[in-house]
Amino acid sequence: MFFKDVIGQQAIKERLTRAVDEQRVSHAQLFSGPEGSGNLALALAYAQYVCCLDKREGDSCGNCTSCKKYQKLIHPDLHFVFPVVKTPKFKEPVSDNFIEEWRKLVIENAYFNMEDWFDFIGVENAQGLIYAHQSEEIIRKLSLKSFESEYKVMVIWMPEKMHVACANKLLKMIEEPPVKTLFLLVTGNEEEIITTIRSRCQLVKIPSISAEDIQTAIGDLPETEGRDLQNLVHLSRGNYRKAINLLEQDESTQYNLERFKELMRFTYGRKFLDLFQWVNEISGIGRERQKTFLQYSLGLVRENFVNNLKTKELVFMDEKEQAFSSRFSPFINERNILSITSELEKAFQHIAMNGNPRIIFTDLSLKITKLIRK
Repeated sequence: MFFKDVIGQQAIKERLTRAVDEQRVSHAQLFSGPEGSGNLALALAYAQYVCCLDKREGDSCGNCTSCKKYQKLIHPDLHFVFPVVKTPKFKEPVSDNFIEEWRKLVIENAYFNMEDWFDFIGVENAQGLIYAHQSEEIIRKLSLKSFESEYKVMVIWMPEKMHVACANKLLKMIEEPPVKTLFLLVTGNEEEIITTIRSRCQLVKIPSISAEDIQTAIGDLPETEGRDLQNLVHLSRGNYRKAINLLEQDESTQYNLERFKELMRFTYGRKFLDLFQWVNEISGIGRERQKTFLQYSLGLVRENFVNNLKTKELVFMDEKEQAFSSRFSPFINERNILSITSELEKAFQHIAMNGNPRIIFTDLSLKITKLIRK
Protein backbone atom coordinates (compact mmCIF):
# COMPACT_ATOMS: atom_id res chain seq x y z
CA MET A 1 0.00 0.00 0.00
CA PHE A 2 1.34 3.41 -1.03
CA PHE A 3 0.45 6.68 0.65
CA LYS A 4 -0.71 7.90 -2.76
CA ASP A 5 -3.35 5.14 -2.74
CA VAL A 6 -4.82 6.39 0.55
CA ILE A 7 -7.74 8.75 -0.05
CA GLY A 8 -7.10 12.24 1.33
CA GLN A 9 -5.55 12.54 4.83
CA GLN A 10 -2.63 14.59 3.51
CA ALA A 11 -1.73 16.09 6.90
CA ILE A 12 -1.55 12.62 8.50
CA LYS A 13 0.60 11.31 5.64
CA GLU A 14 3.07 14.17 6.02
CA ARG A 15 3.24 13.68 9.78
CA LEU A 16 3.93 9.95 9.43
CA THR A 17 6.59 10.25 6.73
CA ARG A 18 8.32 13.09 8.56
CA ALA A 19 8.53 11.00 11.73
CA VAL A 20 10.20 8.16 9.80
CA ASP A 21 12.58 10.51 7.98
CA GLU A 22 13.61 12.01 11.32
CA GLN A 23 14.00 8.51 12.81
CA ARG A 24 11.23 9.07 15.36
CA VAL A 25 9.41 5.76 14.95
CA SER A 26 7.41 5.00 18.09
CA HIS A 27 7.37 1.26 18.81
CA ALA A 28 3.58 1.15 19.47
CA GLN A 29 1.09 3.34 17.62
CA LEU A 30 -2.69 3.43 17.65
CA PHE A 31 -4.29 4.43 14.33
CA SER A 32 -7.72 5.56 15.50
CA GLY A 33 -10.29 6.73 12.98
CA PRO A 34 -13.97 6.24 12.14
CA GLU A 35 -15.16 3.65 9.66
CA GLY A 36 -14.19 4.49 6.10
CA SER A 37 -11.50 6.97 7.12
CA GLY A 38 -8.66 4.80 5.83
CA ASN A 39 -7.05 3.97 9.17
CA LEU A 40 -6.00 0.48 8.02
CA ALA A 41 -4.80 1.79 4.65
CA LEU A 42 -2.69 4.44 6.40
CA ALA A 43 -1.18 1.88 8.77
CA LEU A 44 -0.20 -0.37 5.86
CA ALA A 45 1.24 2.51 3.83
CA TYR A 46 3.20 3.61 6.91
CA ALA A 47 4.55 0.09 7.51
CA GLN A 48 5.64 -0.18 3.87
CA TYR A 49 7.33 3.22 4.08
CA VAL A 50 9.17 2.30 7.28
CA CYS A 51 10.59 -0.84 5.67
CA CYS A 52 11.22 0.59 2.18
CA LEU A 53 14.87 0.32 1.10
CA ASP A 54 14.79 3.33 -1.23
CA LYS A 55 12.35 5.88 0.17
CA ARG A 56 11.16 8.65 -2.14
CA GLU A 57 9.87 12.03 -1.06
CA GLY A 58 6.63 11.33 0.77
CA ASP A 59 6.21 7.68 -0.26
CA SER A 60 7.86 4.29 -0.60
CA CYS A 61 9.59 3.41 -3.86
CA GLY A 62 7.51 0.40 -4.90
CA ASN A 63 10.50 -1.21 -6.62
CA CYS A 64 12.68 -2.61 -3.84
CA THR A 65 12.25 -6.20 -2.65
CA SER A 66 10.59 -5.01 0.55
CA CYS A 67 7.94 -2.92 -1.24
CA LYS A 68 7.11 -5.68 -3.69
CA LYS A 69 6.45 -8.11 -0.85
CA TYR A 70 4.53 -5.50 1.16
CA GLN A 71 2.26 -4.83 -1.81
CA LYS A 72 1.29 -8.51 -1.77
CA LEU A 73 1.24 -8.54 2.07
CA ILE A 74 3.66 -11.48 2.09
CA HIS A 75 6.73 -9.86 3.64
CA PRO A 76 8.13 -12.32 6.23
CA ASP A 77 8.51 -9.53 8.82
CA LEU A 78 4.92 -8.28 8.39
CA HIS A 79 2.41 -9.98 10.69
CA PHE A 80 -1.34 -9.55 11.10
CA VAL A 81 -3.77 -10.12 13.93
CA PHE A 82 -7.52 -9.65 13.43
CA PRO A 83 -10.81 -11.01 14.80
CA VAL A 84 -11.62 -14.59 13.83
CA VAL A 85 -14.33 -17.12 14.68
CA LYS A 86 -14.42 -20.73 15.72
CA THR A 87 -15.37 -23.15 12.95
CA PRO A 88 -15.59 -26.94 12.65
CA LYS A 89 -12.17 -26.80 11.01
CA PHE A 90 -10.55 -24.46 13.56
CA LYS A 91 -11.53 -25.11 17.17
CA GLU A 92 -8.88 -22.70 18.55
CA PRO A 93 -8.51 -20.27 15.66
CA VAL A 94 -5.72 -17.76 15.21
CA SER A 95 -5.38 -15.12 12.54
CA ASP A 96 -2.98 -17.21 10.46
CA ASN A 97 -5.80 -19.70 9.83
CA PHE A 98 -7.51 -17.02 7.72
CA ILE A 99 -4.46 -15.16 6.40
CA GLU A 100 -5.04 -15.95 2.72
CA GLU A 101 -8.59 -14.60 2.83
CA TRP A 102 -7.36 -11.58 4.78
CA ARG A 103 -4.69 -10.73 2.21
CA LYS A 104 -7.15 -11.07 -0.63
CA LEU A 105 -9.71 -8.74 0.97
CA VAL A 106 -7.18 -6.09 2.02
CA ILE A 107 -5.57 -5.99 -1.44
CA GLU A 108 -9.03 -5.77 -3.02
CA ASN A 109 -10.20 -2.91 -0.78
CA ALA A 110 -8.68 -1.79 2.53
CA TYR A 111 -11.80 0.26 3.42
CA PHE A 112 -13.91 -2.51 4.97
CA ASN A 113 -15.52 -3.21 8.33
CA MET A 114 -16.20 -6.25 10.48
CA GLU A 115 -19.38 -7.20 8.64
CA ASP A 116 -17.57 -7.10 5.30
CA TRP A 117 -14.80 -9.30 6.71
CA PHE A 118 -17.17 -11.98 7.98
CA ASP A 119 -19.23 -11.88 4.80
CA PHE A 120 -16.02 -12.43 2.87
CA ILE A 121 -15.07 -15.55 4.81
CA GLY A 122 -18.65 -16.84 4.85
CA VAL A 123 -19.32 -16.62 8.59
CA GLU A 124 -22.66 -15.26 9.78
CA ASN A 125 -23.74 -16.65 13.14
CA ALA A 126 -20.75 -15.78 15.31
CA GLN A 127 -19.05 -12.73 16.77
CA GLY A 128 -15.45 -12.07 15.96
CA LEU A 129 -12.81 -12.18 18.66
CA ILE A 130 -9.05 -12.12 19.05
CA TYR A 131 -8.80 -15.13 21.33
CA ALA A 132 -6.57 -15.52 24.38
CA HIS A 133 -4.27 -18.06 22.70
CA GLN A 134 -3.48 -15.53 19.94
CA SER A 135 -1.10 -13.79 22.36
CA GLU A 136 1.19 -16.83 22.33
CA GLU A 137 1.48 -16.58 18.54
CA ILE A 138 2.26 -12.86 18.73
CA ILE A 139 4.96 -13.32 21.36
CA ARG A 140 6.49 -16.26 19.48
CA LYS A 141 6.69 -14.38 16.18
CA LEU A 142 8.10 -11.19 17.62
CA SER A 143 10.68 -13.04 19.72
CA LEU A 144 12.37 -14.29 16.55
CA LYS A 145 14.98 -12.31 14.67
CA SER A 146 13.75 -10.37 11.67
CA PHE A 147 14.18 -12.19 8.36
CA GLU A 148 14.83 -9.37 5.90
CA SER A 149 13.71 -6.00 7.18
CA GLU A 150 15.13 -3.72 9.84
CA TYR A 151 11.72 -3.76 11.55
CA LYS A 152 9.33 -6.52 12.51
CA VAL A 153 5.80 -5.09 12.09
CA MET A 154 2.72 -6.40 13.87
CA VAL A 155 -0.57 -4.94 12.59
CA ILE A 156 -3.49 -5.58 14.97
CA TRP A 157 -6.84 -4.74 13.38
CA MET A 158 -9.67 -4.01 15.81
CA PRO A 159 -7.76 -4.49 19.09
CA GLU A 160 -10.99 -3.66 20.92
CA LYS A 161 -12.05 -7.24 20.03
CA MET A 162 -9.08 -8.66 21.90
CA HIS A 163 -9.91 -11.04 24.74
CA VAL A 164 -8.86 -9.57 28.09
CA ALA A 165 -6.54 -12.52 28.75
CA CYS A 166 -4.84 -11.93 25.40
CA ALA A 167 -4.48 -8.20 26.05
CA ASN A 168 -3.01 -8.76 29.50
CA LYS A 169 -0.39 -11.18 28.16
CA LEU A 170 0.71 -8.58 25.61
CA LEU A 171 1.15 -5.68 28.02
CA LYS A 172 4.84 -6.26 28.71
CA MET A 173 5.58 -7.02 25.04
CA ILE A 174 3.95 -3.75 23.94
CA GLU A 175 5.64 -1.74 26.69
CA GLU A 176 9.11 -3.27 26.19
CA PRO A 177 9.18 -4.95 22.78
CA PRO A 178 12.25 -6.55 21.21
CA VAL A 179 14.53 -4.14 19.37
CA LYS A 180 13.15 -2.79 16.08
CA THR A 181 9.64 -4.12 16.68
CA LEU A 182 6.70 -2.00 15.56
CA PHE A 183 3.13 -2.46 16.81
CA LEU A 184 0.44 -0.80 14.69
CA LEU A 185 -3.00 -1.05 16.26
CA VAL A 186 -5.91 -0.03 14.01
CA THR A 187 -9.27 0.83 15.56
CA GLY A 188 -12.53 2.62 14.96
CA ASN A 189 -13.50 2.48 18.66
CA GLU A 190 -10.56 3.76 20.64
CA GLU A 191 -12.50 3.96 23.91
CA GLU A 192 -13.34 0.24 23.81
CA ILE A 193 -9.67 -0.78 24.00
CA ILE A 194 -8.60 -1.59 27.53
CA THR A 195 -6.84 1.35 29.17
CA THR A 196 -3.59 -0.49 29.87
CA ILE A 197 -3.12 -1.19 26.15
CA ARG A 198 -4.26 2.26 25.00
CA SER A 199 -1.93 4.07 27.39
CA ARG A 200 1.10 2.25 25.98
CA CYS A 201 0.50 3.47 22.42
CA GLN A 202 1.18 6.74 20.66
CA LEU A 203 -2.13 7.96 19.28
CA VAL A 204 -2.49 8.74 15.58
CA LYS A 205 -5.90 10.41 15.37
CA ILE A 206 -7.42 10.06 11.90
CA PRO A 207 -10.40 12.25 10.94
CA SER A 208 -13.14 11.46 8.46
CA ILE A 209 -12.17 12.07 4.85
CA SER A 210 -12.96 15.56 3.59
CA ALA A 211 -15.90 16.04 1.22
CA GLU A 212 -13.54 17.28 -1.50
CA ASP A 213 -11.37 14.15 -1.27
CA ILE A 214 -14.42 11.83 -1.28
CA GLN A 215 -15.74 13.59 -4.38
CA THR A 216 -12.37 13.30 -6.12
CA ALA A 217 -12.12 9.60 -5.24
CA ILE A 218 -15.54 8.63 -6.61
CA GLY A 219 -16.00 11.30 -9.26
CA ASP A 220 -14.58 9.27 -12.15
CA LEU A 221 -16.28 5.98 -11.29
CA PRO A 222 -18.78 4.82 -13.95
CA GLU A 223 -21.44 4.27 -11.25
CA THR A 224 -21.64 8.04 -10.67
CA GLU A 225 -23.05 8.72 -14.13
CA GLY A 226 -26.47 10.30 -13.78
CA ARG A 227 -26.24 10.41 -9.98
CA ASP A 228 -26.34 13.44 -7.70
CA LEU A 229 -22.66 13.39 -6.75
CA GLN A 230 -22.88 16.22 -4.22
CA ASN A 231 -25.70 14.49 -2.38
CA LEU A 232 -23.77 11.19 -2.35
CA VAL A 233 -20.77 12.95 -0.83
CA HIS A 234 -23.03 14.63 1.73
CA LEU A 235 -24.61 11.30 2.69
CA SER A 236 -21.24 9.56 3.03
CA ARG A 237 -20.15 11.94 5.84
CA GLY A 238 -16.48 11.33 5.15
CA ASN A 239 -16.86 7.55 5.01
CA TYR A 240 -15.41 6.18 1.74
CA ARG A 241 -16.91 2.74 2.35
CA LYS A 242 -20.37 4.25 2.69
CA ALA A 243 -19.88 6.34 -0.45
CA ILE A 244 -19.10 3.19 -2.44
CA ASN A 245 -22.04 1.36 -0.90
CA LEU A 246 -24.37 4.23 -1.84
CA LEU A 247 -23.14 4.02 -5.41
CA GLU A 248 -23.64 0.25 -5.53
CA GLN A 249 -27.02 0.32 -3.76
CA ASP A 250 -25.58 -1.79 -0.95
CA GLU A 251 -27.76 -4.85 -0.20
CA SER A 252 -27.05 -4.65 3.52
CA THR A 253 -28.41 -1.11 3.73
CA GLN A 254 -31.53 -2.06 1.77
CA TYR A 255 -32.09 -5.08 4.02
CA ASN A 256 -31.73 -2.99 7.17
CA LEU A 257 -34.11 -0.34 5.84
CA GLU A 258 -36.80 -2.92 5.04
CA ARG A 259 -36.48 -4.56 8.46
CA PHE A 260 -36.63 -1.14 10.16
CA LYS A 261 -39.77 -0.19 8.21
CA GLU A 262 -41.41 -3.49 9.16
CA LEU A 263 -40.52 -3.06 12.83
CA MET A 264 -42.03 0.42 12.97
CA ARG A 265 -45.16 -0.51 11.03
CA PHE A 266 -45.85 -3.65 13.04
CA THR A 267 -45.25 -1.93 16.38
CA TYR A 268 -47.42 1.07 15.49
CA GLY A 269 -50.22 -1.14 14.17
CA ARG A 270 -49.99 -3.56 17.13
CA LYS A 271 -49.64 -6.42 14.62
CA PHE A 272 -48.23 -8.92 17.08
CA LEU A 273 -48.34 -12.00 14.85
CA ASP A 274 -46.38 -10.15 12.16
CA LEU A 275 -44.06 -8.80 14.85
CA PHE A 276 -43.23 -12.27 16.17
CA GLN A 277 -42.48 -13.44 12.61
CA TRP A 278 -40.21 -10.42 12.26
CA VAL A 279 -38.42 -11.44 15.49
CA ASN A 280 -37.95 -14.97 14.12
CA GLU A 281 -36.29 -13.65 10.98
CA ILE A 282 -34.01 -11.08 12.63
CA SER A 283 -32.97 -13.65 15.26
CA GLY A 284 -31.48 -15.90 12.61
CA ILE A 285 -29.24 -13.53 10.65
CA GLY A 286 -26.16 -13.71 12.90
CA ARG A 287 -24.87 -11.45 15.64
CA GLU A 288 -22.67 -9.18 13.55
CA ARG A 289 -25.54 -8.44 11.16
CA GLN A 290 -27.89 -7.96 14.12
CA LYS A 291 -25.51 -5.38 15.58
CA THR A 292 -25.26 -3.68 12.20
CA PHE A 293 -29.06 -3.53 12.01
CA LEU A 294 -29.31 -1.98 15.47
CA GLN A 295 -26.63 0.60 14.63
CA TYR A 296 -28.46 1.41 11.40
CA SER A 297 -31.74 1.76 13.33
CA LEU A 298 -30.14 4.14 15.82
CA GLY A 299 -28.90 6.29 12.96
CA LEU A 300 -32.24 6.30 11.16
CA VAL A 301 -34.15 7.20 14.34
CA ARG A 302 -31.81 10.16 14.74
CA GLU A 303 -32.31 11.20 11.11
CA ASN A 304 -36.09 11.04 11.44
CA PHE A 305 -36.00 13.22 14.52
CA VAL A 306 -33.78 15.79 12.81
CA ASN A 307 -35.97 15.60 9.68
CA ASN A 308 -38.74 17.27 11.66
CA LEU A 309 -36.58 20.39 11.90
CA LYS A 310 -36.87 20.88 8.11
CA THR A 311 -33.16 21.65 7.84
CA LYS A 312 -31.90 19.73 4.84
CA GLU A 313 -28.17 20.10 5.50
CA LEU A 314 -28.54 18.33 8.87
CA VAL A 315 -30.25 15.26 7.39
CA PHE A 316 -28.26 12.33 5.99
CA MET A 317 -30.69 9.97 4.24
CA ASP A 318 -30.79 8.57 0.72
CA GLU A 319 -33.85 8.73 -1.54
CA LYS A 320 -35.49 5.55 -0.24
CA GLU A 321 -34.94 6.51 3.38
CA GLN A 322 -36.33 9.99 2.74
CA ALA A 323 -39.41 8.56 1.02
CA PHE A 324 -40.19 6.49 4.11
CA SER A 325 -39.29 9.25 6.56
CA SER A 326 -41.52 11.83 4.89
CA ARG A 327 -44.44 9.95 6.46
CA PHE A 328 -42.75 8.36 9.46
CA SER A 329 -40.69 11.18 11.00
CA PRO A 330 -43.63 12.82 12.89
CA PHE A 331 -43.79 9.68 15.05
CA ILE A 332 -40.24 10.27 16.31
CA ASN A 333 -40.44 13.31 18.55
CA GLU A 334 -39.17 14.86 21.74
CA ARG A 335 -41.52 12.65 23.81
CA ASN A 336 -40.05 9.32 22.69
CA ILE A 337 -36.68 9.90 20.96
CA LEU A 338 -34.59 9.34 24.09
CA SER A 339 -36.52 6.25 25.19
CA ILE A 340 -36.41 4.58 21.76
CA THR A 341 -32.70 5.36 21.42
CA SER A 342 -32.06 3.90 24.88
CA GLU A 343 -33.88 0.66 24.03
CA LEU A 344 -31.96 0.23 20.77
CA GLU A 345 -28.65 0.84 22.57
CA LYS A 346 -29.51 -1.70 25.27
CA ALA A 347 -30.44 -4.27 22.64
CA PHE A 348 -27.08 -3.70 20.93
CA GLN A 349 -25.21 -4.17 24.22
CA HIS A 350 -27.11 -7.37 25.03
CA ILE A 351 -26.48 -8.84 21.56
CA ALA A 352 -22.78 -8.00 21.94
CA MET A 353 -22.79 -9.83 25.29
CA ASN A 354 -24.11 -13.00 23.58
CA GLY A 355 -27.64 -12.66 24.90
CA ASN A 356 -30.46 -14.70 23.37
CA PRO A 357 -31.45 -12.73 20.24
CA ARG A 358 -35.04 -13.99 20.23
CA ILE A 359 -35.61 -12.71 23.77
CA ILE A 360 -33.75 -9.44 23.10
CA PHE A 361 -35.65 -8.56 19.92
CA THR A 362 -39.00 -9.61 21.40
CA ASP A 363 -38.38 -7.33 24.36
CA LEU A 364 -37.23 -4.50 22.06
CA SER A 365 -40.28 -4.75 19.79
CA LEU A 366 -42.75 -4.79 22.71
CA LYS A 367 -41.14 -1.72 24.26
CA ILE A 368 -41.17 0.18 20.98
CA THR A 369 -44.87 -0.75 20.66
CA LYS A 370 -45.47 1.29 23.82
CA LEU A 371 -43.21 4.17 22.82
CA ILE A 372 -44.06 4.72 19.16
CA ARG A 373 -47.46 6.30 19.83
CA LYS A 374 -46.26 8.81 22.41
